[in-house]
Amino acid sequence: MTENPDLVTLFKALADASRLKIVGLLAQQAYSVEELAALLDLKPSTISHHLSRLAEVGLVNARAEGYYSVYMLDKNALEDSARRIILSKEMATVVEDVDLDAYDRKVVADYARPGGSLRTIPAQRKKLEAVLRYVVKAFEPGKRYSEKEVNQILSRFHADTASLRRELVGAKLMSREGGGGAYWRVDE
Repeated sequence: MTENPDLVTLFKALADASRLKIVGLLAQQAYSVEELAALLDLKPSTISHHLSRLAEVGLVNARAEGYYSVYMLDKNALEDSARRIILSKEMATVVEDVDLDAYDRKVVADYARPGGSLRTIPAQRKKLEAVLRYVVKAFEPGKRYSEKEVNQILSRFHADTASLRRELVGAKLMSREGGGGAYWRVDE
């Protein structure tokens, strides 16, 4: 998260029910501090605090009208922030330090014996997919295997090679030619 301090600051600014209500109200029209305080049944000082937090991230602007400052939502800033949030490149940097294989390792550790063979084939789909991603690593990318070779490799993991073979093809981790032809690992 230290890679994206602006994104963290934006989420923190929006992580308050009152501030979200203020953003919702300002999306419809401009309001003064006193008007917002009356609408939300909060003290003007509390509204001023919330507005300053929203202004820090550039979501709110103020203009003077007589004795009052009137606040409005900067819709362009909000749209820009939303675009930054949904851009996969921006969000990818947020999860750079997350171990995306941790779940698979945990599931495999739960289902595999110390030698690598499986105690059982998981019935739950998510866990089965994690085990299949583990099993498919025994096959070289780009190499074609006969059904007999596939069964020999799969027998190292579990006696029910037919189920493993069928599930690997069903999960699109392996593919095969019809009629008992060759099998191969599908590369992402």
